[in-house]
Amino acid sequence: MYSLILWTAVRQLLPLQIALSIFLLLRGHNQPGGGFVGGLVVAAAVSLYALARGGPEPSLKLIRFEPLSIAAFGLLLAIISGSFSLLLGDAFFTAEWLDLPANESFINLGTTFFFDLGVYFVVIGITLR
Repeated sequence: MYSLILWTAVRQLLPLQIALSIFLLLRGHNQPGGGFVGGLVVAAAVSLYALARGGPEPSLKLIRFEPLSIAAFGLLLAIISGSFSLLLGDAFFTAEWLDLPANESFINLGTTFFFDLGVYFVVIGITLR
């Protein structure tokens, strides 16, 4: 069932929900949040979009990929991030960090971010299935 009021609200809320999910993903290493919560926010946004459009077909067109493919990509990314430590001689899933100089500060890029990103995609794919 199509609702003009819901569709108008969803058009305004969808970009905000996606931005919130990315904020939660990026915030999750040091504070509450992370890939799981961010993925749930994206899945809720896409589900609300499907509800407003009257079925799952428009939402599948919105995400452009099969949900199980998204989940498989996320699982692969999480496994690769955990395996990177094996190449450096540490135990599986040991966090490895790379400090990149950026202007006057450093950007700490670690395998934990890629693990969170993998969880993000797994949650999106599984919940949209």
